[in-house]
Amino acid sequence: MEPFFIVGPTAVGKSEIAAEIASQLDAEIVSADAFQLYRGLDLLSAKPADAILARVPHHLLSAMLLSDEMNVEKFRAAAIETIKRIHGRKKQVIVVGGSGLYVKALTHGLSRLPAADPTLRAELNALSLDELQQQLGSLDPAAASQIDLKNRRRVTRAVEICLLAGKPMSKLRDEAGAVAPVSTRDRSDNLSTRTYGVFVLRDRADLYRRINRRVEIMFSKGVVEEVRDLGEIGSTAEKMLGLPQIRALLAGETGEGECIAMIQQATRRYAKRQMTWFRQIREIIWLDMDEDTDYKETAEKIINHCIETFGIIL
Repeated sequence: MEPFFIVGPTAVGKSEIAAEIASQLDAEIVSADAFQLYRGLDLLSAKPADAILARVPHHLLSAMLLSDEMNVEKFRAAAIETIKRIHGRKKQVIVVGGSGLYVKALTHGLSRLPAADPTLRAELNALSLDELQQQLGSLDPAAASQIDLKNRRRVTRAVEICLLAGKPMSKLRDEAGAVAPVSTRDRSDNLSTRTYGVFVLRDRADLYRRINRRVEIMFSKGVVEEVRDLGEIGSTAEKMLGLPQIRALLAGETGEGECIAMIQQATRRYAKRQMTWFRQIREIIWLDMDEDTDYKETAEKIINHCIETFGIIL
């Protein structure tokens, strides 16, 4: 029994579609969202509404403290254990999310990159960001053009991988197969031999309207107060979309209208990156949603699509 994946950009309607399918099939949902994993900041992380959560069991939502650190390896281990437990109850699993690395960890396995070396890491930490950027540009121009060069942690790790492996990080990833299905990996904990799923997308103008409206609703429901009351938070949860903008609002550095506009813009850019990412996964079928298509109709379309395209019944 293989998990079924429903992926796509933020605000496209993944949660509603998944809940409709799961309720029809008596399935359970496993979230693959990097920030909905955390307990708290429910509005800011755009967790599914209570009515959706009440329809079917959801897993890996609000599972960690905001102060906890998370990475793709930890997520994969937790997700596989959760999926195995659900399958043990003879239930179908629907994996839903927009975090590309987390989804890829389940569909393709983990990249075989060298582990961190404490001695080399200390040497790299002593360098300035400019020096690290120059070194990465020399060692791996392709990686330097793809990663956020202002993110010191990512630049440091990229340089470290190049030096430890003796070859460019981008070449290692190509060798691993950026879009190779999980069945090509020699791993004993693979979930399945084939990836089944849909990539849900909408017309860009429609998607952007939904994103803008979602941010407005967040503010009307009290997302500013949610951030104001924030307690201890770790470096992973700190990256949550919209958090810096609301903190600037609370500090009096911006007004509410400007803050909303900045979060809307940042979310639209994030959705664009998500769409680019998921287009790499060849095994997942694209499914366009019309603006006036309801979730029940989409769910039925997906179920029928699985029978016709994959030859499977969810």
